[in-house]
Amino acid sequence: MSSLSLYDTLTRTTSEFIPLKAGEVGIYLCGATVQAPPHIGHVRSGVNFDILRRWLTRSGYNVTFIRNVTDIDDKILHKAVHEQAPWWAVAMKYERAFTDAYAALNVLPPTYEPRATGHVTQMIELMQLLIEKGAAYAPGNGDVYLEVRKLSSYLTLSRQKLDDLLPAADADETYKKDPRDFALWKAAKPGDPSWPTPWGAGRPGWHLECSAMAHAYLGEAFDIHGGGLDLIFPHHENEIAQSEAAGYGFAKRWLHNAWVTASGEKMSKSLGNSLQVHELLKSVRGIELRWYLGSAHYRSMLEFSHEALAESATAFRRIEGFLNRSVEILGSEPVPTISQVFTDAMNDDLAVPTALASISEALRAGNSAITAGDTATIENSANEIRGALEILGCDPFDPAFASSTAVEDIGAALDGVIQLALAQRTAARERKDFAASDQIRDGLAVLGITIEDTAQGPRWSITGNGSN
Repeated sequence: MSSLSLYDTLTRTTSEFIPLKAGEVGIYLCGATVQAPPHIGHVRSGVNFDILRRWLTRSGYNVTFIRNVTDIDDKILHKAVHEQAPWWAVAMKYERAFTDAYAALNVLPPTYEPRATGHVTQMIELMQLLIEKGAAYAPGNGDVYLEVRKLSSYLTLSRQKLDDLLPAADADETYKKDPRDFALWKAAKPGDPSWPTPWGAGRPGWHLECSAMAHAYLGEAFDIHGGGLDLIFPHHENEIAQSEAAGYGFAKRWLHNAWVTASGEKMSKSLGNSLQVHELLKSVRGIELRWYLGSAHYRSMLEFSHEALAESATAFRRIEGFLNRSVEILGSEPVPTISQVFTDAMNDDLAVPTALASISEALRAGNSAITAGDTATIENSANEIRGALEILGCDPFDPAFASSTAVEDIGAALDGVIQLALAQRTAARERKDFAASDQIRDGLAVLGITIEDTAQGPRWSITGNGSN
C-alpha cells in the first residue's frame, strides 16, 4: 500500500510524510485578514487544505488544525474609516462573511480559530524572548524590529538574496538598524487601537501574530504550515525568522496552494476582478462551487471563467444523478469506500485530477451497469464514488449539503412556477385581457405572493398571508 508523499516548498521536493509524533498531525493555516467579503481566491485555500485534512483523518491521523483570523491590520483600519464604523465591528462583520463562505462550501471548522487580538500577551512574550536573545531591538519610539542580518537562515524559503530586497515598508525607517529589518510591533498612532507593552503602546505586526499563535496552539515544532503562494514572502519568511530566532523548530513542512486567476492575473481586490463567494452562490450551489475549486491540483493555477464553472457544475450533476439513481435501484444510500486507485492518487501529493479520473471511470462503469441491470457493479461504483466525494468534501448525502440543497431546489421550483404565472399575466396584459391579468394577480395574492410592477418588469415577494 502506498504511503502519503507531500511537496515541501522549503526543499522544492516531494517526500514521504512522517509526522513528528506517530498518529498525530499539527497543521497551521494562515487564514483571513478580515477587511472585505471573501472571493474565491480566498476560499480556494480553505478548500485545498480541507481536502488535505480530510485525507489525513481518513488515513488514521488525529489532526489538530489551526486557522487564524487576522482581525487587526492596516487594511482593516483603513476600511473602518471608509465604512465609518469601529474597526472591531468591521473585522467581525467580515469574519462572519468568511465563516458563512466556508460553511457554504463545507469546509470543516478548524480545531481552533484564534484571533490575533486575543493573543497579544503571547506576542509580547515572544518579543521579550527575541530581545533577550539579541535578535530583536526596541529603538525607543515604541516600535520593535527583528534584525534580519543576524539570521543565517533568512530567505531560505523564498530563495532570495538579502541585499536584493527592497526596504520593508512597514514602519518609519529612521529607527531601523537596517531598512530590511521588519516590524514586530508598531508604535501607536493617534486614534488607532493599541495595547500596552514594556516598549510602549502599539499594535502587532502581521508576521508576529502567526508565530505567536502557532506556538500557542501547536508548540515549538509542528508538522505542516500552509497558505497561498503569495504568502511565501514576506509573511512566511518572516514567521520562520522570528520563530527560529526564538529557538523554535517551527514548521517541518511548508505547503502552498496556487492562485485562482482571472485573465491570467491573480485574483485580488486591487485588480478589480475578484469574484465574491456570495455572488457566485447565486448561480451555482455550494457543493458545485467547491467541486470546481477543488478540481485542480492545489499547486496548479486555476483560471476562472463563468463558462468553466458552469461546465464543472454540469459534470458534477451527472455524478450526483448517478448516485441518486443508484439509491432508487438499490433502495439505500451508497456506503463510502475508498478504492486503491483513489488512494494512490491522493497519496501522491494530493493528486486530485488523477483522483477525479477514477471517479469518472467508476461513473462510466456504473451507468453501463444501470443499462445492463448489473446491481453489483452499480453498488460498487456508487460506494467508490461516494467515498471519493466524501474526501473531496462534495458528498451530496452530507447533511451540510442535503438540507441546503433541498431548500434551494424548493426555492428554484417556486420561482419557476411564479415566473410562469407572471409570463401568462404579462401576455394577458399585452392582449388587453385585464380580467385574466387581475385573476392571476389575485390568485397569487391568495397564496401570499405579492406582485409589484416595476420598470424592469414584474417582481414578486412572499407576504406570508396566504392560506394552504
